[in-house]
Amino acid sequence: MPHTFGGKKVREPGAQRRKMIRIVAVAIVAIIAGAGLYIYISNTYISTQSSTSTTETTSCTTGTLVLGAPKGPYAKINTSLGCIEVQLYPSAAPKTVANFINLSQTGFFNNLVWHRIESDPSFSLIQTGDPNTRNGTGDRSTWGMGGSSKTVPLEINSTLHNYVGYLGMARTSDPNSGSSQFYINLSNNTSLDGQYTVFGKVISGIEIARAIDKVPVNSSHQPITPVFVTSITIQDTP
Repeated sequence: MPHTFGGKKVREPGAQRRKMIRIVAVAIVAIIAGAGLYIYISNTYISTQSSTSTTETTSCTTGTLVLGAPKGPYAKINTSLGCIEVQLYPSAAPKTVANFINLSQTGFFNNLVWHRIESDPSFSLIQTGDPNTRNGTGDRSTWGMGGSSKTVPLEINSTLHNYVGYLGMARTSDPNSGSSQFYINLSNNTSLDGQYTVFGKVISGIEIARAIDKVPVNSSHQPITPVFVTSITIQDTP
């Protein structure tokens, strides 16, 4: 307890020292608490940034709609290199789009390889949709020869062309043999106009398609290390 001396309060011997110890202790606790808060905030920020980065590389962003194009559904083509978002044209190619949507919703395209990669500046495209390529296994000599059990007729619309970013339906020598294989034009391949159904256009992720077009290929234009369509999802809005 404090004593008085000359009318003033004084502390017992060692009180000042104990006061200093308490002040130092409080300061240490404050420093430790502050450091803990900093670490928590830093870890939270790093975690958030990491999550955002992953999302940006694996999901589609809102694309720019094609002016004047028939209004239709949208497809998100998820690949092992990122996402390609497509606007489909059911008014121009109703049977082709209906078939594409059905195959997408039933998981037909899951884990198929982009089996054809043409990267010549004058003729550039990437193609997928062959079930013979599933999981990147099987006989490579059969890649490009498979399809689904259903075929669709050739649907030509004079307003649509095989320009960069547009999707076309592959087929055999029979014009009405479109099935599941489709391609994305990465150059203006107008020599294909009137021969293959154009049924959609990339509105987001064209850089992903170009990245696929740059992977090393063998003499048959097949990717040496397979790049996959992991899934295709259909939605009403971009």
